[in-house]
Amino acid sequence: MKRTISVMVGRGSVNHNSRKFHAKNTDPERSHLNVTYCRENIKAVYHELFDEALERYNAKQTRVDRKIENYYEKIRSGKQEKPFHEIILQVGNKEDMSADSDEGWLAAAVLDEYMKAFQERNPNLRVFSAHLHMDEATPHLHIDFVPFTTGSKRGLDTRVSLKQALAAQGFKGGTRGDTEWSQWVRSEKEQLSAVMERHGIEWEDKGTHDKHLSVLDYKKEQRTKEIAALETVKAEKESQVESQERRLKELAPAVKNMERLAADFSGDPEEILPEVGTLESGKSYREKKAKPLLAKIVQVLRSLYRAYIELSERLVDVQMKYNRVCGENSRLNDRMTEIWLENKKLRQISTDYTRVKRVFGPEQVVAAVAADKQREQAEKGRKRPRRSLERGGR
Repeated sequence: MKRTISVMVGRGSVNHNSRKFHAKNTDPERSHLNVTYCRENIKAVYHELFDEALERYNAKQTRVDRKIENYYEKIRSGKQEKPFHEIILQVGNKEDMSADSDEGWLAAAVLDEYMKAFQERNPNLRVFSAHLHMDEATPHLHIDFVPFTTGSKRGLDTRVSLKQALAAQGFKGGTRGDTEWSQWVRSEKEQLSAVMERHGIEWEDKGTHDKHLSVLDYKKEQRTKEIAALETVKAEKESQVESQERRLKELAPAVKNMERLAADFSGDPEEILPEVGTLESGKSYREKKAKPLLAKIVQVLRSLYRAYIELSERLVDVQMKYNRVCGENSRLNDRMTEIWLENKKLRQISTDYTRVKRVFGPEQVVAAVAADKQREQAEKGRKRPRRSLERGGR
């Protein structure tokens, strides 16, 4: 039995991987078959890996502005390194290793054995989330990790660095096409192939994952990936909409409170001002009653005005974000519908093509396709000289 190996870079949607929400390409009725190896909070992992190094770094700084308060936020908001990386590994494809077949369970056993040795084999890639998915077309493994290096001479002595983490594990980049990452991926494929051999599967190494796919299968797979990615973005946008709605609800009581205060001091002055005491002089009334009351009213009005300005700005900001997110969500829904329809059409074409091969025989169909391609090439060849002559005649 020969099977291909696919290794892809994932988007790193931990919520999707742990099935906090389901994309259209998942079967929730099979999700109980998924395996969760670990699911840790990435911020807790950052504290574990870098807190001591961060303390040493900050202790050396003489300027307060050079100290780092939160290392995770610094990496997340920076541009030099990603907070974490994800790879997705798969044995075979949905045609020969379908998740609901015996071969699919064999692929799952291979990936399970491979996963259990991953962390020990990659000590500089701290795994914090890993999931084997059995509720999609083909079993596959998501591994999310934080790459780190120790003994660094700049910045923190223990810091985030994919390049240095892989270098510490023996992968030294050479040419542009032979980077630390490409060397490491090739090594991991070889590790996976060794596990496959123990299960009676030979690695069908075709150089790249995509080359062994037919054009239709490749397009369908790409559309499926795009739909999954859009589902992830959509879920994030929906979360943002809910957040903005909560903020609008939080602002409502403050607005009501402002209205109440304004009402308290918007009555008739005669009702607000205290009565003049018996034998009380005008000066005494002014100093002891009128001025304190006026000062209080001025203070309240100033507070109301400041609160009004702040709330108005926040309300406008929240409303703009809410409208923008709603618009983006609407566009995502349109795009997902468009891709779903295209994918449905591709599946129908692929099914019809399979039927044609079954009725007329695969050899005859392949020969007919080849003949038609030759006819198209010959037709193109006949057309080119005529266009050349026409241009020459002018």
